Amino acid sequence: MTNQTALITGASSGIGLELAKLFAKDGYDLVLVARSEGKLNQLKGELEAQYGIRGTVIAMDLGKPEEAYRLKEELKGKHIEIDVLVNNAGFGLYGAFDETDLEDELSMIDINIKALTALTKLFLPGMMERGRGRIMNVASSAAFQPGPLMAVYYATKSYVLSLTEALENELKGSGVTVTALCPGPTETGFKSRANLGESKLFKSGVMDVQTVVRIGYDGLMRGKTIVIPGFKNKLLANSIRFIPRKWVTATVRNVQERAR
Repeated sequence: MTNQTALITGASSGIGLELAKLFAKDGYDLVLVARSEGKLNQLKGELEAQYGIRGTVIAMDLGKPEEAYRLKEELKGKHIEIDVLVNNAGFGLYGAFDETDLEDELSMIDINIKALTALTKLFLPGMMERGRGRIMNVASSAAFQPGPLMAVYYATKSYVLSLTEALENELKGSGVTVTALCPGPTETGFKSRANLGESKLFKSGVMDVQTVVRIGYDGLMRGKTIVIPGFKNKLLANSIRFIPRKWVTATVRNVQERAR
C-alpha cells in the first residue's frame, strides 16, 4: 500500500514543523508548504532520511489569492492526492486598531481566513469522493472571545473555529473529519512576529510547542472537533460563556497590555 499524504502549510517552523515530524514518524508522505524554501528542503531531507517517507516542497506565499489554485494544480500534475490537510499558515499583529497597519491586517485576513478557506474548498471534494480524510484548522484560544489590542487576529481565529464547527456538522457520515486546534500562548516564533514578547499574556507562561502539537495530533487522529491544549486554556475557553461580554473584553485587554 502507498503511504497516505499530509499537506501542511506554514511547515517551516513552529507548530507546522512539529506536526510534520509526527506525521512522518507515522509513515505519512508530506507536502510541505511555506515561503522559506531552504528551511523546507532541509526539513524534507531530514524526515526522508529518518523515516523513509517521501517529501514534496512547494514554496509559496499563501497570502496571494491565486496561490491556493496553483498549489492544487501543481499537486494534480504530480499525481499527489491529499489525505490530510493541515491549515497552519497564519500570523498575528499586536496593537490598537487605529494604529496598526492596514496592509498588514489585510494580509493577515488573506492568510488566516482566505487561504484556509480556499484550500479547504479545493481539497475537500477529493476526500469526500474517497470517503476518508482529515482536516486540521489551526485556530487559537483567541477564537473564543474578542481581543482588544489584537482585534483583527482574534476575529480571524473566531472565523476559523466557526467554519470548523459548521463543516463538522455538514460532513457527518462522509468519512471526513474536521478539527480546530486552539492553543493558548505557545513557545514558537508567533510572539516575535506579532510583537507580543512584552505582553502580560506571554509573560504569564507559555506551553512548549511539542506538547501542544502532540495533543493536537492525537485529537486530529481521534476525530475531535475542538482541541484545546492545557487545562488552564480549556478552563478559560469554557468559562467565557458564563461571563458578561464586557467583562471578557476588559479582561483580555488587561492581559494583552505590555508588562510594566
